[in-house]
Amino acid sequence: MIDIVMPDVGDGVTEATIVQWHARPGDQVDAGAILLEIMTDKVNMEIEAEHSGTLVEILHSADEEVRVGTVVARFDPDVQGA
Repeated sequence: MIDIVMPDVGDGVTEATIVQWHARPGDQVDAGAILLEIMTDKVNMEIEAEHSGTLVEILHSADEEVRVGTVVARFDPDVQGA
């Protein structure tokens, strides 16, 4: 299981708002696919899946403000190989 954490976008930003999830629990996701969008007062960005696998659990929903480093979801990487 891989924890997906709110990334550190730098410049003293301590939290970000989840704008939208692009996947739901149970969805199979390819590496590089967009999982969610976040927004701060300085930047908007898309967070991509680092591995292919299944989104297992979303811990924070859209419109929630979340501190940097907080686990926002859990991901089960493909173990079937490339």
